[in-house]
Amino acid sequence: MVDNIGIDSLIANEFAVEINGEPMSGVFSVSGLVSFMLDSVGKRVYPSFSLSKMVQRNPKNPFNVWLQESQKGDKPTRDIAILAIDDGVPTRRWLAKGAYIKAVEYSRFDEASFEMVAETVEIAYETMEETFLTNG
Repeated sequence: MVDNIGIDSLIANEFAVEINGEPMSGVFSVSGLVSFMLDSVGKRVYPSFSLSKMVQRNPKNPFNVWLQESQKGDKPTRDIAILAIDDGVPTRRWLAKGAYIKAVEYSRFDEASFEMVAETVEIAYETMEETFLTNG
Protein backbone atom coordinates (compact mmCIF):
# COMPACT_ATOMS: atom_id res chain seq x y z
CA MET A 1 0.00 0.00 0.00
CA VAL A 2 1.37 3.41 -0.97
CA ASP A 3 0.94 6.37 1.37
CA ASN A 4 -0.50 9.40 -0.45
CA ILE A 5 1.18 11.85 1.88
CA GLY A 6 3.92 13.74 0.02
CA ILE A 7 7.44 14.22 1.25
CA ASP A 8 7.46 16.80 3.98
CA SER A 9 10.38 17.91 6.08
CA LEU A 10 10.91 20.06 9.12
CA ILE A 11 12.98 23.21 9.32
CA ALA A 12 15.30 23.32 12.32
CA ASN A 13 14.29 26.85 13.35
CA GLU A 14 10.65 25.92 13.92
CA PHE A 15 10.50 24.51 17.43
CA ALA A 16 9.19 25.28 20.88
CA VAL A 17 10.17 24.19 24.38
CA GLU A 18 7.85 23.79 27.34
CA ILE A 19 8.65 23.41 31.00
CA ASN A 20 5.89 21.54 32.87
CA GLY A 21 3.50 22.39 30.03
CA GLU A 22 4.28 26.13 30.01
CA PRO A 23 6.10 27.78 27.08
CA MET A 24 9.79 28.41 27.78
CA SER A 25 10.84 31.66 26.15
CA GLY A 26 14.27 32.65 24.92
CA VAL A 27 15.53 29.24 23.76
CA PHE A 28 18.09 29.60 20.96
CA SER A 29 18.70 25.91 20.27
CA VAL A 30 18.33 22.32 21.42
CA SER A 31 21.17 19.90 20.75
CA GLY A 32 21.96 16.29 21.53
CA LEU A 33 18.30 15.23 21.66
CA VAL A 34 18.11 11.43 21.43
CA SER A 35 14.69 9.85 21.09
CA PHE A 36 15.94 6.53 22.43
CA MET A 37 19.15 4.56 22.74
CA LEU A 38 19.80 0.95 23.66
CA ASP A 39 22.86 -0.30 25.49
CA SER A 40 24.68 -3.52 24.55
CA VAL A 41 22.09 -5.70 26.31
CA GLY A 42 19.07 -3.90 24.85
CA LYS A 43 18.24 -1.79 27.90
CA ARG A 44 17.13 1.79 27.24
CA VAL A 45 19.58 4.50 28.25
CA TYR A 46 18.84 8.20 28.31
CA PRO A 47 21.73 10.51 27.38
CA SER A 48 21.47 14.16 28.37
CA PHE A 49 20.74 16.97 25.90
CA SER A 50 21.47 20.69 25.93
CA LEU A 51 19.40 23.84 25.67
CA SER A 52 21.07 27.09 24.73
CA LYS A 53 19.01 30.04 25.90
CA MET A 54 19.20 33.70 26.66
CA VAL A 55 19.91 34.73 30.23
CA GLN A 56 16.73 36.28 31.58
CA ARG A 57 16.59 38.60 34.58
CA ASN A 58 13.17 37.74 36.05
CA PRO A 59 13.82 35.50 39.10
CA LYS A 60 10.20 34.25 38.91
CA ASN A 61 10.60 33.01 35.33
CA PRO A 62 9.85 29.23 35.45
CA PHE A 63 13.33 28.31 34.25
CA ASN A 64 15.03 30.69 36.71
CA VAL A 65 12.97 29.24 39.57
CA TRP A 66 14.14 25.76 38.53
CA LEU A 67 17.74 26.99 38.27
CA GLN A 68 17.63 28.57 41.73
CA GLU A 69 16.18 25.38 43.24
CA SER A 70 18.93 23.35 41.52
CA GLN A 71 21.70 25.61 42.83
CA LYS A 72 20.73 24.61 46.36
CA GLY A 73 22.20 21.17 45.69
CA ASP A 74 18.94 19.32 45.13
CA LYS A 75 17.86 17.72 41.87
CA PRO A 76 14.38 19.22 41.43
CA THR A 77 12.72 17.75 38.37
CA ARG A 78 10.49 19.09 35.64
CA ASP A 79 8.98 17.65 32.49
CA ILE A 80 10.55 19.28 29.43
CA ALA A 81 8.81 19.07 26.06
CA ILE A 82 10.49 19.88 22.76
CA LEU A 83 8.07 20.40 19.90
CA ALA A 84 8.90 20.30 16.20
CA ILE A 85 6.65 22.77 14.38
CA ASP A 86 5.78 22.86 10.69
CA ASP A 87 4.11 26.02 9.36
CA GLY A 88 2.92 26.89 12.86
CA VAL A 89 1.53 23.43 13.62
CA PRO A 90 3.24 21.12 16.14
CA THR A 91 4.05 17.84 14.37
CA ARG A 92 6.18 15.92 16.82
CA ARG A 93 6.77 16.12 20.57
CA TRP A 94 9.56 14.75 22.70
CA LEU A 95 8.84 14.73 26.43
CA ALA A 96 11.76 14.32 28.83
CA LYS A 97 10.14 13.21 32.08
CA GLY A 98 11.86 13.71 35.41
CA ALA A 99 14.31 16.16 33.84
CA TYR A 100 16.90 17.85 36.03
CA ILE A 101 19.63 20.40 35.44
CA LYS A 102 22.97 18.61 35.27
CA ALA A 103 25.19 21.59 34.39
CA VAL A 104 25.03 25.22 33.31
CA GLU A 105 27.68 26.95 31.23
CA TYR A 106 27.70 30.61 30.18
CA SER A 107 28.91 32.18 27.00
CA ARG A 108 31.95 34.39 27.04
CA PHE A 109 31.63 37.81 28.61
CA ASP A 110 33.38 40.12 26.16
CA GLU A 111 33.61 43.88 26.42
CA ALA A 112 33.82 44.23 22.62
CA SER A 113 30.77 42.06 21.91
CA PHE A 114 27.15 43.08 21.43
CA GLU A 115 25.87 39.49 21.54
CA MET A 116 23.45 38.38 24.23
CA VAL A 117 24.83 36.30 27.07
CA ALA A 118 23.67 32.73 26.61
CA GLU A 119 23.44 29.92 29.10
CA THR A 120 23.83 26.37 27.88
CA VAL A 121 22.01 23.99 30.15
CA GLU A 122 22.71 20.27 30.16
CA ILE A 123 19.50 18.40 30.94
CA ALA A 124 19.42 14.80 32.21
CA TYR A 125 16.13 12.94 32.55
CA GLU A 126 14.54 9.67 33.62
CA THR A 127 12.54 8.75 30.50
CA MET A 128 11.73 10.09 27.04
CA GLU A 129 8.41 9.83 25.21
CA GLU A 130 8.12 10.69 21.51
CA THR A 131 4.70 11.46 20.04
CA PHE A 132 3.74 12.05 16.43
CA LEU A 133 1.05 14.73 16.37
CA THR A 134 -1.67 15.16 13.79
CA ASN A 135 -3.39 18.37 12.81
CA GLY A 136 -6.84 17.05 12.29
